[in-house]
Amino acid sequence: MAAVQAKIEQVQQRTNAAWIIIVASGVVAGLHIWKLAPALTVIQDELGFSLLFAGVLLGVVQVAGMVGGLAVSLLAEVISQRRTLILGLFLLVLGSAFGALAPSAPLLLATRILEGAGVIMATVMGPGLVRLHSPVKNVNMAVGWWAGYMGMATFLGVFSTALVLEHLSWHLWWGILAIITLLPIPLILKFVGPDAPSGSAGLREAAKRIAITARASRVWVSGLIFGCYTVQWMAVVGFLPTIYEEFGLSAVVGGLASAVVGGLNAIGAIICGGLLHRGANGRTLLYCGFALMALASFITFVFDYPTHLLWIQMVAVGLFSLSGATIPTTMTRVVVDLAPPGGSAPASMGLTQQIFNIGNFTGPMLLASMATLTGGWNATWWLTAGFCVLGALLTSLLSRKNSPFTATA
Repeated sequence: MAAVQAKIEQVQQRTNAAWIIIVASGVVAGLHIWKLAPALTVIQDELGFSLLFAGVLLGVVQVAGMVGGLAVSLLAEVISQRRTLILGLFLLVLGSAFGALAPSAPLLLATRILEGAGVIMATVMGPGLVRLHSPVKNVNMAVGWWAGYMGMATFLGVFSTALVLEHLSWHLWWGILAIITLLPIPLILKFVGPDAPSGSAGLREAAKRIAITARASRVWVSGLIFGCYTVQWMAVVGFLPTIYEEFGLSAVVGGLASAVVGGLNAIGAIICGGLLHRGANGRTLLYCGFALMALASFITFVFDYPTHLLWIQMVAVGLFSLSGATIPTTMTRVVVDLAPPGGSAPASMGLTQQIFNIGNFTGPMLLASMATLTGGWNATWWLTAGFCVLGALLTSLLSRKNSPFTATA
Protein backbone atom coordinates (compact mmCIF):
# COMPACT_ATOMS: atom_id res chain seq x y z
CA MET A 1 0.00 0.00 0.00
CA ALA A 2 2.84 2.36 0.88
CA ALA A 3 4.52 1.60 -2.47
CA VAL A 4 1.27 2.37 -4.34
CA GLN A 5 0.89 5.65 -2.45
CA ALA A 6 4.48 6.59 -3.24
CA LYS A 7 3.83 5.88 -6.94
CA ILE A 8 0.72 8.07 -6.89
CA GLU A 9 2.67 10.88 -5.25
CA GLN A 10 5.40 10.59 -7.90
CA VAL A 11 2.84 10.93 -10.70
CA GLN A 12 1.30 13.95 -8.97
CA GLN A 13 4.72 15.59 -8.88
CA ARG A 14 5.08 15.43 -12.66
CA THR A 15 4.65 19.10 -13.48
CA ASN A 16 6.22 21.36 -16.05
CA ALA A 17 7.25 23.78 -13.30
CA ALA A 18 9.38 21.09 -11.66
CA TRP A 19 11.45 20.14 -14.70
CA ILE A 20 11.83 23.78 -15.77
CA ILE A 21 13.32 24.61 -12.35
CA ILE A 22 15.67 21.62 -12.61
CA VAL A 23 16.86 22.80 -16.04
CA ALA A 24 17.29 26.32 -14.66
CA SER A 25 19.42 24.89 -11.85
CA GLY A 26 21.60 23.17 -14.44
CA VAL A 27 22.00 26.46 -16.31
CA VAL A 28 23.02 28.22 -13.10
CA ALA A 29 25.58 25.48 -12.41
CA GLY A 30 26.89 25.80 -15.97
CA LEU A 31 27.42 29.54 -15.51
CA HIS A 32 30.30 28.71 -13.18
CA ILE A 33 32.03 26.76 -15.94
CA TRP A 34 31.62 29.47 -18.57
CA LYS A 35 32.22 32.57 -16.48
CA LEU A 36 35.95 31.87 -16.85
CA ALA A 37 36.44 31.81 -20.64
CA PRO A 38 35.81 35.53 -21.36
CA ALA A 39 37.64 36.55 -18.17
CA LEU A 40 40.65 34.38 -18.90
CA THR A 41 42.92 37.01 -20.45
CA VAL A 42 42.10 39.51 -17.67
CA ILE A 43 42.86 36.95 -14.95
CA GLN A 44 45.93 35.74 -16.83
CA ASP A 45 47.33 39.29 -16.92
CA GLU A 46 46.56 39.83 -13.23
CA LEU A 47 47.80 36.52 -11.83
CA GLY A 48 50.43 35.72 -14.47
CA PHE A 49 50.22 32.20 -15.91
CA SER A 50 50.87 30.46 -19.24
CA LEU A 51 48.48 29.42 -22.03
CA LEU A 52 48.89 25.80 -20.93
CA PHE A 53 47.91 26.67 -17.35
CA ALA A 54 44.94 28.56 -18.82
CA GLY A 55 43.89 25.28 -20.44
CA VAL A 56 44.21 23.53 -17.08
CA LEU A 57 42.15 26.26 -15.43
CA LEU A 58 39.41 25.88 -18.06
CA GLY A 59 39.31 22.10 -17.69
CA VAL A 60 39.97 21.56 -13.99
CA VAL A 61 36.37 22.29 -13.04
CA GLN A 62 35.69 18.90 -14.61
CA VAL A 63 38.08 17.02 -12.28
CA ALA A 64 35.35 16.27 -9.76
CA GLY A 65 33.28 14.89 -12.61
CA MET A 66 36.15 12.70 -13.75
CA VAL A 67 36.55 10.99 -10.40
CA GLY A 68 33.28 11.54 -8.57
CA GLY A 69 30.42 10.56 -10.87
CA LEU A 70 29.78 7.18 -9.23
CA ALA A 71 30.39 8.59 -5.75
CA VAL A 72 27.76 11.26 -6.40
CA SER A 73 25.31 8.64 -7.64
CA LEU A 74 25.89 6.65 -4.42
CA LEU A 75 25.30 9.83 -2.41
CA ALA A 76 22.05 10.38 -4.31
CA GLU A 77 20.91 6.84 -3.58
CA VAL A 78 21.48 7.44 0.14
CA ILE A 79 20.30 11.06 0.67
CA SER A 80 18.07 11.48 -2.47
CA GLN A 81 18.62 13.14 -5.81
CA ARG A 82 16.92 16.39 -4.79
CA ARG A 83 19.14 16.87 -1.74
CA THR A 84 22.23 16.09 -3.80
CA LEU A 85 21.23 18.77 -6.32
CA ILE A 86 20.79 21.33 -3.53
CA LEU A 87 24.12 20.36 -1.96
CA GLY A 88 25.80 20.86 -5.33
CA LEU A 89 24.39 24.38 -5.62
CA PHE A 90 25.69 25.20 -2.12
CA LEU A 91 29.18 24.01 -3.09
CA LEU A 92 29.05 26.27 -6.14
CA VAL A 93 28.17 29.19 -3.90
CA LEU A 94 31.18 28.47 -1.69
CA GLY A 95 33.55 27.92 -4.62
CA SER A 96 32.56 31.13 -6.36
CA ALA A 97 32.72 33.15 -3.14
CA PHE A 98 36.19 31.86 -2.25
CA GLY A 99 37.28 32.30 -5.87
CA ALA A 100 36.37 35.98 -5.64
CA LEU A 101 38.95 36.30 -2.86
CA ALA A 102 41.69 34.19 -4.51
CA PRO A 103 44.97 36.18 -4.63
CA SER A 104 46.94 33.68 -6.75
CA ALA A 105 46.55 31.21 -9.61
CA PRO A 106 46.97 28.06 -7.44
CA LEU A 107 44.26 29.21 -5.03
CA LEU A 108 41.94 30.08 -7.90
CA LEU A 109 42.61 26.60 -9.27
CA ALA A 110 41.57 25.11 -5.91
CA THR A 111 38.28 27.02 -5.92
CA ARG A 112 37.61 25.80 -9.45
CA ILE A 113 37.94 22.23 -8.19
CA LEU A 114 35.38 22.99 -5.45
CA GLU A 115 33.07 24.43 -8.10
CA GLY A 116 33.62 21.28 -10.10
CA ALA A 117 32.28 19.20 -7.21
CA GLY A 118 29.17 21.38 -7.19
CA VAL A 119 28.73 21.09 -10.94
CA ILE A 120 28.95 17.29 -10.92
CA MET A 121 26.37 17.02 -8.11
CA ALA A 122 23.94 19.25 -9.95
CA THR A 123 24.41 17.83 -13.43
CA VAL A 124 24.45 14.12 -12.59
CA MET A 125 21.10 14.58 -10.86
CA GLY A 126 19.55 16.62 -13.66
CA PRO A 127 18.53 13.97 -16.23
CA GLY A 128 17.04 11.61 -13.65
CA LEU A 129 15.11 14.36 -11.89
CA VAL A 130 13.83 15.75 -15.19
CA ARG A 131 12.51 12.34 -16.21
CA LEU A 132 11.06 11.75 -12.73
CA HIS A 133 9.18 15.03 -12.57
CA SER A 134 8.21 15.92 -16.15
CA PRO A 135 4.78 14.85 -17.48
CA VAL A 136 5.11 11.62 -19.44
CA LYS A 137 4.00 13.21 -22.73
CA ASN A 138 6.71 15.88 -22.37
CA VAL A 139 9.67 13.68 -21.38
CA ASN A 140 11.58 13.92 -24.68
CA MET A 141 11.01 17.66 -24.89
CA ALA A 142 12.13 18.13 -21.28
CA VAL A 143 15.23 16.00 -21.88
CA GLY A 144 16.00 18.16 -24.93
CA TRP A 145 15.84 21.28 -22.81
CA TRP A 146 18.06 19.65 -20.18
CA ALA A 147 20.58 18.69 -22.85
CA GLY A 148 20.62 22.36 -23.86
CA TYR A 149 21.48 23.59 -20.37
CA MET A 150 25.19 23.84 -21.19
CA GLY A 151 24.54 25.82 -24.35
CA MET A 152 22.26 28.19 -22.47
CA ALA A 153 24.84 28.51 -19.71
CA THR A 154 27.52 29.21 -22.30
CA PHE A 155 25.49 31.98 -23.92
CA LEU A 156 24.55 33.61 -20.62
CA GLY A 157 27.90 33.03 -18.92
CA VAL A 158 30.18 34.14 -21.73
CA PHE A 159 28.21 37.19 -22.84
CA SER A 160 27.28 38.46 -19.38
CA THR A 161 30.85 38.02 -18.14
CA ALA A 162 32.31 39.85 -21.15
CA LEU A 163 29.80 42.67 -20.66
CA VAL A 164 30.14 42.90 -16.89
CA LEU A 165 33.94 42.93 -16.95
CA GLU A 166 33.78 46.15 -18.93
CA HIS A 167 32.52 47.79 -15.73
CA LEU A 168 33.32 45.49 -12.77
CA SER A 169 36.28 43.42 -11.61
CA TRP A 170 36.19 39.68 -12.07
CA HIS A 171 36.42 39.31 -8.26
CA LEU A 172 33.12 41.16 -7.80
CA TRP A 173 31.47 39.20 -10.62
CA TRP A 174 32.44 35.90 -8.97
CA GLY A 175 30.75 37.14 -5.78
CA ILE A 176 27.59 38.17 -7.63
CA LEU A 177 27.35 34.76 -9.27
CA ALA A 178 27.63 33.13 -5.83
CA ILE A 179 24.51 35.05 -4.79
CA ILE A 180 22.67 34.19 -8.02
CA THR A 181 23.35 30.49 -7.39
CA LEU A 182 21.34 30.64 -4.17
CA LEU A 183 18.16 31.64 -6.02
CA PRO A 184 17.02 28.23 -7.37
CA ILE A 185 17.23 26.51 -3.99
CA PRO A 186 13.91 27.74 -2.51
CA LEU A 187 12.21 27.01 -5.85
CA ILE A 188 13.52 23.44 -5.79
CA LEU A 189 12.18 23.00 -2.26
CA LYS A 190 8.78 24.35 -3.30
CA PHE A 191 8.17 22.78 -6.72
CA VAL A 192 10.40 19.68 -6.97
CA GLY A 193 8.95 16.91 -4.86
CA PRO A 194 11.27 14.78 -2.72
CA ASP A 195 12.38 11.42 -4.05
CA ALA A 196 12.77 8.47 -1.73
CA PRO A 197 16.37 7.83 -0.60
CA SER A 198 17.49 4.44 0.65
CA GLY A 199 19.19 5.99 3.69
CA SER A 200 22.26 4.63 5.42
CA ALA A 201 20.50 1.32 6.03
CA GLY A 202 20.31 0.79 2.26
CA LEU A 203 23.92 1.76 1.62
CA ARG A 204 25.03 -1.79 0.85
CA GLU A 205 22.13 -2.36 -1.54
CA ALA A 206 22.80 0.97 -3.25
CA ALA A 207 26.48 0.10 -3.65
CA LYS A 208 25.46 -3.24 -5.16
CA ARG A 209 23.22 -1.52 -7.74
CA ILE A 210 26.04 0.86 -8.65
CA ALA A 211 28.53 -2.03 -8.99
CA ILE A 212 26.14 -3.81 -11.35
CA THR A 213 25.85 -0.64 -13.43
CA ALA A 214 29.62 -0.11 -13.49
CA ARG A 215 30.06 -3.55 -15.07
CA ALA A 216 27.71 -2.74 -17.96
CA SER A 217 29.77 -2.25 -21.12
CA ARG A 218 27.02 -0.23 -22.81
CA VAL A 219 27.28 2.45 -20.15
CA TRP A 220 31.03 2.74 -20.75
CA VAL A 221 30.56 2.99 -24.51
CA SER A 222 27.89 5.68 -24.08
CA GLY A 223 30.28 7.68 -21.90
CA LEU A 224 33.01 7.43 -24.54
CA ILE A 225 30.60 8.63 -27.25
CA PHE A 226 29.66 11.56 -25.04
CA GLY A 227 33.36 12.18 -24.38
CA CYS A 228 34.17 12.35 -28.10
CA TYR A 229 31.80 15.31 -28.23
CA THR A 230 32.84 17.09 -25.03
CA VAL A 231 36.59 16.83 -25.67
CA GLN A 232 36.25 19.03 -28.73
CA TRP A 233 33.26 21.24 -27.90
CA MET A 234 34.61 22.36 -24.52
CA ALA A 235 38.03 23.07 -26.03
CA VAL A 236 36.85 25.03 -29.08
CA VAL A 237 34.18 27.09 -27.32
CA GLY A 238 36.38 27.61 -24.25
CA PHE A 239 39.14 29.21 -26.30
CA LEU A 240 36.90 31.17 -28.69
CA PRO A 241 37.19 34.47 -26.75
CA THR A 242 40.98 34.10 -26.81
CA ILE A 243 40.97 33.25 -30.54
CA TYR A 244 38.75 36.22 -31.38
CA GLU A 245 40.92 38.53 -29.32
CA GLU A 246 43.89 37.45 -31.44
CA PHE A 247 41.87 38.56 -34.47
CA GLY A 248 41.64 42.01 -32.90
CA LEU A 249 38.01 41.87 -31.75
CA SER A 250 37.12 43.67 -28.53
CA ALA A 251 36.31 41.66 -25.41
CA VAL A 252 32.59 42.46 -25.68
CA VAL A 253 32.34 41.63 -29.41
CA GLY A 254 34.40 38.46 -28.99
CA GLY A 255 32.35 37.53 -25.93
CA LEU A 256 29.08 38.08 -27.80
CA ALA A 257 30.27 36.01 -30.76
CA SER A 258 31.35 33.20 -28.41
CA ALA A 259 28.07 33.44 -26.50
CA VAL A 260 26.06 33.09 -29.70
CA VAL A 261 28.01 29.91 -30.48
CA GLY A 262 27.04 28.53 -27.08
CA GLY A 263 23.43 29.62 -27.56
CA LEU A 264 23.29 27.78 -30.87
CA ASN A 265 24.19 24.62 -28.99
CA ALA A 266 21.15 25.10 -26.76
CA ILE A 267 18.94 25.71 -29.80
CA GLY A 268 20.31 22.58 -31.44
CA ALA A 269 19.56 20.55 -28.30
CA ILE A 270 15.96 21.78 -28.16
CA ILE A 271 15.48 21.03 -31.87
CA CYS A 272 16.97 17.56 -31.41
CA GLY A 273 14.67 16.92 -28.45
CA GLY A 274 11.74 17.77 -30.70
CA LEU A 275 13.02 15.41 -33.39
CA LEU A 276 13.33 12.60 -30.85
CA HIS A 277 9.80 13.40 -29.66
CA ARG A 278 8.60 12.95 -33.25
CA GLY A 279 10.35 9.58 -33.63
CA ALA A 280 13.72 10.43 -35.18
CA ASN A 281 16.30 7.65 -34.89
CA GLY A 282 18.97 8.45 -32.32
CA ARG A 283 21.75 6.62 -34.16
CA THR A 284 21.14 8.69 -37.31
CA LEU A 285 21.22 11.90 -35.29
CA LEU A 286 24.58 10.90 -33.78
CA TYR A 287 26.11 10.11 -37.17
CA CYS A 288 24.91 13.43 -38.59
CA GLY A 289 26.17 15.32 -35.55
CA PHE A 290 29.69 13.90 -35.72
CA ALA A 291 29.91 14.35 -39.51
CA LEU A 292 28.85 18.00 -39.39
CA MET A 293 31.16 18.75 -36.44
CA ALA A 294 34.12 17.35 -38.40
CA LEU A 295 33.28 19.41 -41.49
CA ALA A 296 32.61 22.58 -39.52
CA SER A 297 35.81 22.32 -37.47
CA PHE A 298 37.83 21.84 -40.66
CA ILE A 299 36.37 25.02 -42.15
CA THR A 300 36.87 26.85 -38.83
CA PHE A 301 40.57 26.16 -38.37
CA VAL A 302 42.23 25.14 -41.62
CA PHE A 303 42.40 28.67 -43.11
CA ASP A 304 43.88 31.94 -41.88
CA TYR A 305 40.89 34.17 -42.50
CA PRO A 306 41.47 37.84 -43.25
CA THR A 307 39.39 40.17 -41.08
CA HIS A 308 36.79 40.84 -43.79
CA LEU A 309 36.16 37.08 -44.15
CA LEU A 310 36.08 36.29 -40.44
CA TRP A 311 32.30 35.85 -40.73
CA ILE A 312 32.94 32.56 -42.56
CA GLN A 313 34.78 31.20 -39.55
CA MET A 314 32.02 32.45 -37.23
CA VAL A 315 29.35 30.69 -39.31
CA ALA A 316 31.42 27.49 -39.37
CA VAL A 317 31.99 27.39 -35.62
CA GLY A 318 28.28 28.17 -35.15
CA LEU A 319 27.44 25.10 -37.26
CA PHE A 320 29.97 23.12 -35.20
CA SER A 321 28.08 23.97 -32.00
CA LEU A 322 24.56 23.70 -33.44
CA SER A 323 25.06 20.29 -35.04
CA GLY A 324 27.08 18.96 -32.12
CA ALA A 325 24.04 19.39 -29.85
CA THR A 326 22.52 16.24 -31.34
CA ILE A 327 25.09 14.18 -29.43
CA PRO A 328 24.44 15.23 -25.79
CA THR A 329 20.68 15.36 -26.43
CA THR A 330 20.49 11.85 -27.86
CA MET A 331 22.88 10.35 -25.34
CA THR A 332 21.14 12.03 -22.38
CA ARG A 333 17.88 10.48 -23.57
CA VAL A 334 19.49 7.07 -24.03
CA VAL A 335 21.84 6.78 -21.06
CA VAL A 336 19.18 6.68 -18.35
CA ASP A 337 17.79 3.55 -20.06
CA LEU A 338 21.16 1.80 -20.16
CA ALA A 339 21.22 0.70 -16.52
CA PRO A 340 21.14 -3.13 -16.55
CA PRO A 341 18.56 -5.14 -14.56
CA GLY A 342 19.27 -4.58 -10.88
CA GLY A 343 21.36 -1.48 -11.71
CA SER A 344 20.93 2.19 -10.93
CA ALA A 345 19.80 4.95 -13.31
CA PRO A 346 21.68 7.67 -11.36
CA ALA A 347 24.79 5.49 -11.49
CA SER A 348 24.38 5.08 -15.25
CA MET A 349 24.37 8.86 -15.64
CA GLY A 350 27.12 9.25 -13.04
CA LEU A 351 29.48 6.82 -14.77
CA THR A 352 28.75 8.35 -18.17
CA GLN A 353 29.41 11.82 -16.82
CA GLN A 354 32.58 10.61 -15.14
CA ILE A 355 33.85 9.38 -18.50
CA PHE A 356 32.84 12.37 -20.62
CA ASN A 357 34.25 14.81 -18.07
CA ILE A 358 37.65 13.38 -18.92
CA GLY A 359 36.98 14.91 -22.34
CA ASN A 360 35.91 18.20 -20.77
CA PHE A 361 39.12 18.26 -18.73
CA THR A 362 41.59 17.16 -21.38
CA GLY A 363 40.05 18.95 -24.36
CA PRO A 364 41.26 22.49 -23.60
CA MET A 365 44.72 21.21 -22.69
CA LEU A 366 44.96 19.12 -25.88
CA LEU A 367 43.87 22.03 -28.03
CA ALA A 368 46.23 24.45 -26.25
CA SER A 369 49.12 21.98 -26.56
CA MET A 370 48.53 21.47 -30.29
CA ALA A 371 48.26 25.21 -30.88
CA THR A 372 51.47 25.78 -28.90
CA LEU A 373 53.41 23.04 -30.70
CA THR A 374 52.28 24.05 -34.20
CA GLY A 375 52.45 27.79 -33.61
CA GLY A 376 48.77 28.46 -34.31
CA TRP A 377 45.24 27.10 -34.39
CA ASN A 378 45.26 25.81 -37.99
CA ALA A 379 46.21 22.20 -37.24
CA THR A 380 43.72 21.76 -34.41
CA TRP A 381 41.03 20.49 -36.80
CA TRP A 382 42.90 17.18 -36.86
CA LEU A 383 42.05 16.79 -33.17
CA THR A 384 38.35 17.55 -33.57
CA ALA A 385 37.91 15.49 -36.74
CA GLY A 386 39.71 12.54 -35.19
CA PHE A 387 37.35 12.46 -32.23
CA CYS A 388 34.37 12.74 -34.60
CA VAL A 389 35.53 9.59 -36.42
CA LEU A 390 36.02 7.78 -33.11
CA GLY A 391 32.57 8.87 -31.92
CA ALA A 392 30.95 7.52 -35.07
CA LEU A 393 32.73 4.17 -34.68
CA LEU A 394 31.60 3.90 -31.05
CA THR A 395 28.05 4.73 -32.10
CA SER A 396 28.16 1.76 -34.48
CA LEU A 397 29.43 -0.43 -31.64
CA LEU A 398 26.70 0.69 -29.24
CA SER A 399 23.98 0.18 -31.84
CA ARG A 400 25.00 -3.47 -32.16
CA LYS A 401 24.76 -4.09 -28.40
CA ASN A 402 20.98 -4.59 -28.12
CA SER A 403 20.49 -1.13 -29.60
CA PRO A 404 19.26 1.40 -27.03
CA PHE A 405 18.27 3.76 -29.86
CA THR A 406 14.95 2.01 -30.26
CA ALA A 407 13.98 3.91 -27.11
CA THR A 408 14.33 7.16 -29.01
CA ALA A 409 12.88 6.08 -32.29
